[in-house]
Order: sequence, then structure tokens, then C-alpha cells
Amino acid sequence: MSIERVFVIGAGLMGHGIAQVSAAVGKSVTLSDRTAELAEKGKARIAGNLARQVEKGKLEQAAADTLLGRIDTSVGADAAAGHDIVIEAVFEDEAIKRETWSRLTAAADPGAIFASNTSSISITSLATATDRPTKFIGLHFFSPVPVMRLIEIIRSLETDDETASAAAAFARDLGKTVIQSRDMPGFLVNRMLGPFINEAIFALMESTGTADDIDTGAKLGLNHPMGPLELSDFIGNDVMLNVMDVLYRGFGDPKFRAAPLLRQMVAAGHLGRKTGRGFYLYDDKGNRIAG
Repeated sequence: MSIERVFVIGAGLMGHGIAQVSAAVGKSVTLSDRTAELAEKGKARIAGNLARQVEKGKLEQAAADTLLGRIDTSVGADAAAGHDIVIEAVFEDEAIKRETWSRLTAAADPGAIFASNTSSISITSLATATDRPTKFIGLHFFSPVPVMRLIEIIRSLETDDETASAAAAFARDLGKTVIQSRDMPGFLVNRMLGPFINEAIFALMESTGTADDIDTGAKLGLNHPMGPLELSDFIGNDVMLNVMDVLYRGFGDPKFRAAPLLRQMVAAGHLGRKTGRGFYLYDDKGNRIAG
């Protein structure tokens, strides 16, 4: 099965990136969200990304215009019909995702592949919210999607070989490298990353070092491009808390217990770049302004 028509629901950080890389390789894309304003905001972020590439001489204006022309916007799930694949990129909360998939099931074509961009939630569980568990799969993109080269593919207990093959071919069409994970909590990458970030938050909470010391240590001592605390701010501290809770519930192992400081920060609304405050402070464009 060749995937040429792509429906992305959730036009935020991940969704608009998925739409952009799909359109960049010639796919026809519909980007949807809860409101027309949110969907158009996602498309505007793509336009901004392309404008910066044109400004730097990495992309011709005509090519940018063509790419943007391949992306339509819509509201909700109703426009999912007529697409080969439906990709869900809504907030990392199982109840919200299940509700979204219930609506998509009613609207999408019977033969469409369903793919969740979840970073940690069980693919087998999400598939039960649909009418097609054999055609349901996890496609875990990484942020920022146009830059990060990896896609983690997760089969549920029910996913058939045809769906898995089509999903892998689609990922490679996008120019991504594919890794496969069993449907276990956190899959491969977040099972490693979550505890790393969480342990850094414990170290901060216990005053082992400052936020800047911790992040500088990871960047210069471990050769990481970002420190764990600034990465948590970039991902969203609420998303990281959800990842840790999924790992803790899934494995029942205390090593996955979320740091109390992380839970406090989320309760206080200090979610990172998207709220202007996390482990650091940010301006309205997401640029760090203070420690």
C-alpha cells in the first residue's frame, strides 16, 4: 500500500512538524485541530519554518510555496475521509487520545491506516478505541520533526504485516531512519530518556547542582546537544510527567517514580517553553532569557 494522502490531527509542536515533512516529499496533507484557529496556527508555524529556510538560502521560495500549497487545514475528525493514513498527534493523555480515535474511526475510510504519535502509551490499548486494531500502529516522531531523523515504529499485539510494512515505507519516504520497538511502556527511546531527565530533576531537587551545572555537565561531559532540564522544558514538563507516570504504572518499578519537583512544577503551571517558565525562563518566542 502506497501512502500519498496524509491526515494529521493535532497541529501543535509535533503535528505541524509531521505535516511539514510529509508535504516536503510530495504527500497531500490535511492538518486538523479542535478549532480552525489552532489548525491555521499550525500551518502558520510551517510557513515560518519555511521562510527561515528561504532566508538562509536552504530553500527556494517557489519550493516553499509549493510545499505549503500541499497542506490544507480542517477542524476535528470529519475531514479524515479520503486519506491513506490518519496520524494522531494530540496531547499525551490516554483518555484524550482514545476519545480522538473514537471520532476518527467514525469519519475515516475503512482501509485507512491509523497511527499514533504517542511517545509512551500502549499502542495495543489505543487500538481498542478503534474498529481496526490490525491496521493500528505507533509512529513515534521526534521533535523538532523536520530536523530529527528517527521514527520509532511500534506494532500492537494485533498489527498485521501489511500495515507494518506500509508504515515503515512511509517513514522511509519521509527520509527517516526507522527503529522497531515492542509495545512496552515508553518503547525504546523514552524508556531510556525518561529516567535520565527524571534523575536530573532529582539532582536539582536535592541541590546536588544548579540547573545550569546539570545541563552543562550533560552537554560537555556526555556530549549531549541539550541538557536534560532544558530538554524537559522543550518537550514540556507536563509531557515528561505523563511519560514517567506511564512508565511507573506499566512496570510498577520505583525507579520510574516521578521526581516530586517535576510534579510540583506541573501543578504550578511551569511547563517549560510553552508557558514561558520551567527550569528556566523564556520569552514569547521560546528563547531562554534567564536561569
